[in-house]
Amino acid sequence: MLHIHSKTFNPDVLYVFDAENVGPHCGREHSHDFFELSIIMKGDSFYVIDGETVHLSEKTVLLFNPGVEHFEFSQDGMRNIQIHIGLKHFNLDRFPRNFLPFESKIIHLGQYKEDFFETCEEIILELNEQKPGHELIIKSLVYKLIVYLIRDEDTVTINRDLVSDEEESEKQSFVNDVQLYIENHYADDLTLNHLAESFFTTTATLSRLFKELTGDTPINYLIHYRLEKAKEYLEADQSMTVKEVAHSVGYDDPLYFSKLFKKHYGESPTFYANKNSIKESD
Repeated sequence: MLHIHSKTFNPDVLYVFDAENVGPHCGREHSHDFFELSIIMKGDSFYVIDGETVHLSEKTVLLFNPGVEHFEFSQDGMRNIQIHIGLKHFNLDRFPRNFLPFESKIIHLGQYKEDFFETCEEIILELNEQKPGHELIIKSLVYKLIVYLIRDEDTVTINRDLVSDEEESEKQSFVNDVQLYIENHYADDLTLNHLAESFFTTTATLSRLFKELTGDTPINYLIHYRLEKAKEYLEADQSMTVKEVAHSVGYDDPLYFSKLFKKHYGESPTFYANKNSIKESD
């Protein structure tokens, strides 16, 4: 069975929403750099997953790890209700970040099927009622869904071919720990030297292992994570100034922060905040 450490398993819930689809309908093929959980609650639909077309009925769970190409389509008269959940910044022992290492992308639960879908109904209720604190309750319910998937090991089997040998597992755990450290200290004055010292290694070794397993550098990872957090601040509170947002994510120079933000998102933080404010007021 996979192991979840309660002190370190704290993924960002990017979105949780339910949707009713009525055919004919055809989505756009896409993939994510995060993990997506799609759940067919009622009805049926077609999915194309990595080029393979499958017809899926209600009470089906879909697991889309980063990079999995997929889209949905339905024919005339078809109708379904689904829940879609995006998760990022989590890891399980021996596996890359944002990755659930199950053999199949299509899951039909066994032992925990009833518990899983009762939790889904609770999520839909919270989404519809929008009571105070519903975001926190929904996050806890999403965690329950992940636990039920992992517990249902007779149905949801681990892909043993993805389990690394001891040396590779140690590398993966090391990089996972560095990523978690960055995510917990992104507002601090982090440098490559600081990270290397914190993990009792050299900057060269840290950079090499991080690049080998993630395809990126530690500092680029830090920058991208800071900008993600800045975007969240701007969405949550349009009254924050650019200077305040910059400081909240670890930048003393708001001009430098603004340049990074615009380079990454294609628009300035001020423009993004104003645009989001207009949407909220519509």
